This record gives sequence, C-alpha cells and structure tokens, in this order.
Amino acid sequence: MRNKPKPDDRRDNVDKIQENIDNTIKNYRLAEEMIAITDDEKTKRNLREKNKRRLESLKGMKKEIRDEALHARRDDNFK
Repeated sequence: MRNKPKPDDRRDNVDKIQENIDNTIKNYRLAEEMIAITDDEKTKRNLREKNKRRLESLKGMKKEIRDEALHARRDDNFK
C-alpha cells in the first residue's frame, strides 16, 4: 500500500502565520525589556541581533499573510 501525499490544506495558514507574528512581537518586546535592564554588553548585543532578525522575519511573515489572504479570497471567488 502506497502512502498518498496529503492534499494542500491552506484553510488555517493565515491563523498559523498570525500566531507566529504575535509570538515574534512578544519575544521582541521581552528582549527589549531585557536590554533595558541588563548591564551585560554581550547579552545586549545578542538580544539586539536577535531582534534585528525578528524584524526581518516579521516583514516576511506579513508578506506571507497577505499572500495567503489573497489566495483565500481568490479561492472564494471560484466557489
């Protein structure tokens, strides 16, 4: 018996991406709080680097969520 690939189910992609965005923003803010209270320059540098990557990730996730929303709207128009 062969395993068949699962069909592409994109119904909850927007929700999943939004959850990732929310978590990334939360982690960004927590890191900013840590930067403000720590005296360790190495820790500050590491947190700033992580936050820089988080901002880049957010840009990509926001683009992805727009693409998914457009895809969902297009699918609704063809039903």
